[in-house]
Amino acid sequence: LKTGFLKWKPDYDSAATEYGKAAVAFKNAKQFDQAREACLREAEAHENNKAIIPLTIALQEMQRLPEAVQLIEKASMMYLENGTPDTAAIALERAGKLIENVSPEKAVQLYQQAASVFENEERLRQALEMLGKASRLLVRGRRLDEAALSLQKEKSIYKEIENYPTCYKKTIAQVLVHLHRNDYVAAERCVRESYSIPGFNGSEDCAALEQLLEGYDQQDQDQVSEVCNLPLFKYMDNDYAKLGLTLVVPGGGIKKKSPNTAQDKARGPATVGSHADEEEDEYSGGLC
Repeated sequence: LKTGFLKWKPDYDSAATEYGKAAVAFKNAKQFDQAREACLREAEAHENNKAIIPLTIALQEMQRLPEAVQLIEKASMMYLENGTPDTAAIALERAGKLIENVSPEKAVQLYQQAASVFENEERLRQALEMLGKASRLLVRGRRLDEAALSLQKEKSIYKEIENYPTCYKKTIAQVLVHLHRNDYVAAERCVRESYSIPGFNGSEDCAALEQLLEGYDQQDQDQVSEVCNLPLFKYMDNDYAKLGLTLVVPGGGIKKKSPNTAQDKARGPATVGSHADEEEDEYSGGLC
């Protein structure tokens, strides 16, 4: 890097190579702080962050994941500035995977950034993959308001590329999220708006959702549970399947009285030992 009378410009390429060798040697010697410093100098010499991968590995071994992610983000910005957005998006996805188990919130942000880059490059399938990861993490973290928006974004793009069957699945996920938000109106509107998607009206997805909303509206836990246990719901992505299996109608899911029970009450007190008495006595001492 030094300059002199016969050498007017630093030799950055050769310097980067030497820093890279030093980083490997430090890493092999388990001297991770020195390895990190050498990798940073290698990156500076390259000016395009070719040293990011070895540096990330070194930081990962040191359990310094937030720092590694921060450097990858910096690299992605440089990739964008250098006109290689695909590489920038891939770097952001890699950072998301790296931090997902440590900081899901940060991972969501990285996946959304990667999706935005892919979308700007009109690589919609890759954008959808990133959005899908973000939506599932939001549901897992019970950030349901944000999850509803993320799912709507996914659904819009799937509709744009005319992948209508997947739109139906995203509608189911949306409805489950809205019902867990206790927003029946939004869930109903979501289904109503989906009638404009070709083939939705008359599909098994549509029929199941109409049954689900009917049961939820009438506080019929049995009907809601029956719908949510259909293969259509159970074999969704795990995070959405869990929403279905844990969905409880307002009021604690009180069962509707059967017509026979209503007739028995109309006739008067049931005989001792009858099934009706058993139901009535079950909670006679209180819930506790």
